[in-house]
Amino acid sequence: MALHVRHPIWLRQVRPAGARTFASLYTMESFARAMVASVIPIQAYEILQSEQAVSVLYTLVSLLGLSATLFMPVLIRRFARRWVYTAGALFLALGSLFFIVDTLAGQALGMLFRVVGSSALSITLNLYIMDHIRKTEFIRTESLRMAWSTFAWTGGPTLGILLYTHYGIYAAHGAVAVLVFILLAMFWYYRLSDNEMIVAGKNRALNPVSSIGRFIAQPRLRLAWLIAFGRSCYWTTFFVYGPLFMVIAGEGELAGGLLVSAGNILLFTAIFWGKAGKRYGARQVIGFAFAAMGLILFAAGWVSTTAPLITGAFLLCGAFFTIALDTLGSIVFMRSVRSYERSQMAAVYRTYLDFAELAPPLVYSIILVFFGVGSVFVTLGLLMVVCAVVSWRYVPRSM
Repeated sequence: MALHVRHPIWLRQVRPAGARTFASLYTMESFARAMVASVIPIQAYEILQSEQAVSVLYTLVSLLGLSATLFMPVLIRRFARRWVYTAGALFLALGSLFFIVDTLAGQALGMLFRVVGSSALSITLNLYIMDHIRKTEFIRTESLRMAWSTFAWTGGPTLGILLYTHYGIYAAHGAVAVLVFILLAMFWYYRLSDNEMIVAGKNRALNPVSSIGRFIAQPRLRLAWLIAFGRSCYWTTFFVYGPLFMVIAGEGELAGGLLVSAGNILLFTAIFWGKAGKRYGARQVIGFAFAAMGLILFAAGWVSTTAPLITGAFLLCGAFFTIALDTLGSIVFMRSVRSYERSQMAAVYRTYLDFAELAPPLVYSIILVFFGVGSVFVTLGLLMVVCAVVSWRYVPRSM
């Protein structure tokens, strides 16, 4: 006698994962992270009462986060991606609980849990995208993901500050916990499946050092890392030294805040860059964007404090071209990585973010001993020119 199993109706009605699936997950994750992005440094300063001490704290947390990122493939192989993604989301919520303690130890643990959680979410989401999206649809998926996240990164930080200043620390970090719950509900509703190719390859070495060696040995992966590192260096500089420049130039903190908000609003142009990538190819757009950023940064450094508003406009123009790299830059990695080693290589690739948060402040601290604040933009412009030349030379025309 045949046995018939009736599944809940809602299970059959879930559509296969597509571009909007990942755009919605990334947007909700972005809201959870953006909500306290501006609160965390303020809270750290209130505890430490020293800009230098805050910088040291961020550096130590970044170094620990880098170590955790490299070991992420071990966790993915041991527990499966769905559980690592779930743990990453819960780490964001746990981080908020530590922040509420409002002590130095709580601040450090909250920042560390937040970094590790963000790393887990980023790596696993990219793996899911590579599993469920055809290579020909990567550009559309990434452009939609960036465009939807505009709402999170534009409104999230402002809303978080309002909650923190008007209703206190519990309201700001409590909102993160609520958003994490919504994110997890969406994730498990979509029922994303793991790639069997990753399970099949579990006999391969999982040593993080071996993964780094494998990554470095592949030219296209090195190229993908450089592209991601270059555009992340721009964002690090824009978000930290943009507002600082406005204060130094006498325009005030409000001008710095408006500059950052305007840069976030530009994320909606990812749709435009996605269409440009389809029409002209990722290689042309990536090379052009880096070259334009280099020229704009040279101009910003030349004008500097003599006309700070014009310099701010230059930085916004640079942000416009950086969004092209946000939209298309990861395509090089997604189309180059081998399916059986995606988890290991994705973890090494993700280190671009950690290095982009560590390297620029270190280099700038040396440069600023001898030159004015405009030298920061010129130095970054030199890196953009290098990235432009390498991109034009080595990104395949087929991309």
